[in-house]
Amino acid sequence: MTVVTHGETVPPERVGPLIASVVDPDRLDDLTGSIDENGYVYLREFLPRDEVLAAREAIFAQLEAVGEIEDPAVDGIYSGRSHRREAVEDLGAFWKSVAETWALRRLTHGPDLNRLMSTLLGMPARAHDFIFLRPANRGKYTNIHCDYSFFTRRTETVLTAWIALGDIPTADGSLFVVEGSHRFEDIIKGQRGFDVARDTARTAAIMMPPHQFAQARSTRLLTTDFSAGDVVVFPMFTLHGSLDNVSPDNRVRLSVDVRFQPSGDAMDSRYFGPDPTGTTGVGYGELTGAKPLNEAWHIR
Repeated sequence: MTVVTHGETVPPERVGPLIASVVDPDRLDDLTGSIDENGYVYLREFLPRDEVLAAREAIFAQLEAVGEIEDPAVDGIYSGRSHRREAVEDLGAFWKSVAETWALRRLTHGPDLNRLMSTLLGMPARAHDFIFLRPANRGKYTNIHCDYSFFTRRTETVLTAWIALGDIPTADGSLFVVEGSHRFEDIIKGQRGFDVARDTARTAAIMMPPHQFAQARSTRLLTTDFSAGDVVVFPMFTLHGSLDNVSPDNRVRLSVDVRFQPSGDAMDSRYFGPDPTGTTGVGYGELTGAKPLNEAWHIR
């Protein structure tokens, strides 16, 4: 298993496996204690593989059309080039159209995921309309952060569902969770009251390389080789990020995050409606996915 963060191989003692929950689909209530205990729930191949690959192909076909993905699109191989800026007048509008691909939305807003999230929340759930679709080619990663400062302006009862849109070995930059971080009281205390869009002098990310952070906290980065349709659910204080994509085949990691909250709670207008403005008010243009793959990310 290849585990790299910030260009350095993570020492084996600082890496651990995400533990998959095995549960009968008709007994999802069995999962309700896992988030409190582990800070996450990991379900292997929870969503149908054929539907996930259909969404993957539909998304990458749109990136193939702007020169970024090689044929066949479903393989997700980065071409090393892009003419997205020349072909697309509005990068945010383009990425919104990609994120609203029907084959993707039937996964993120379909009955299977809604039933799972309703069970974990303990009440009927509603998905945010604004979703975070993330392609990441070689060399890219996401720093450690938690989701609290982004999504809790109107309600603190929010869960994130991360979905693997294809097979994602660790070398492709898979998700990691910081073990036990949902109980890091000093970080939780520092997050309360923090709104990343309002408190702009502060960053949401922990800029220390993840393996160094794990060393300092005497903990581990939990990850795995994901399969298409895998789902990881975690609450707002669980620290997570993504490993470096060091794919030897130039494969683009593709995943999507969608947040769920109780359907009766107040809705943050930034994330709901036909034209949500997103965290910072600029809509889908704020997301890393709106940038051509040949351009550097702004690591939050």
